[in-house]
Amino acid sequence: MPDNKKIEFAPVGEKEVTRAIVEGFSKEFTEYIDSDVIIVGAGPSGLVAAKDIAKKKYKVLLVERMNYLGGGFWIGGYLMNKVTVRAPGQTVLDEIEVPYEEVSDGLFVSDGPYACSKLIATACESGAVIRNMTMFDDLVIRENGRVAGIVINWTPIANMPKEITCLDPIAIESKLVIDATGHDAYCVSRLSQQGLYKKLPGHGSMWVEKSEEALVEYTQEVHPGLIACGMSVNTTFGLPRMGPTFGGMLLSGKRAAEVAINILEDMD
Repeated sequence: MPDNKKIEFAPVGEKEVTRAIVEGFSKEFTEYIDSDVIIVGAGPSGLVAAKDIAKKKYKVLLVERMNYLGGGFWIGGYLMNKVTVRAPGQTVLDEIEVPYEEVSDGLFVSDGPYACSKLIATACESGAVIRNMTMFDDLVIRENGRVAGIVINWTPIANMPKEITCLDPIAIESKLVIDATGHDAYCVSRLSQQGLYKKLPGHGSMWVEKSEEALVEYTQEVHPGLIACGMSVNTTFGLPRMGPTFGGMLLSGKRAAEVAINILEDMD
């Protein structure tokens, strides 16, 4: 028989719940109007970069336009939620303590939801702050051409008819911005539209064997104050796409973090 003992919850009403949400959000939002690093896109590369940079006690804000985090890392390929990782990408799975199975020489498979959840958790535990349902609108550019932050708005605004909405975005500042927006490379594309960067060639066709090595190799600061990582690198430099394998994405995030930390240390 079930235990029918009555459970008594704390005597908290609606106004206390609302106040806790509003005050907590406002306090955190105000604190992160100015950050060391803003990462746009909370897919696997953005989450790894956030984790590694925040571990160094830098102030990291991760901005995601969707109401969920992890990008394709949740669902793998073709909506089959197993993720594959080619060596040496499994070293990141070791870091976040995610189990995996070696299915052939140098190819590992893991559970997507579990791996993604662990990566989100470790990014948060490292100190990164996440702002989801927040879309990138523009870059903040200083007189010397350096990227110094981003302009943001609420994601739902994009789905409202223009004739009935006029909601100005707001700006937040940082020492560095990391474009982890995937195939669209929104941040680098905005630079290109403003004539501050060359025309983006777009990513090439799928070529697993070549794409991941090139992705990590080309992860870099593409413009003063702006680092490209993940699939935004492939779009920026015309590299082949890698498809549903995530080792390159994870290691690109680590490379982006290394680049960012070196720049921040030089600034200190």
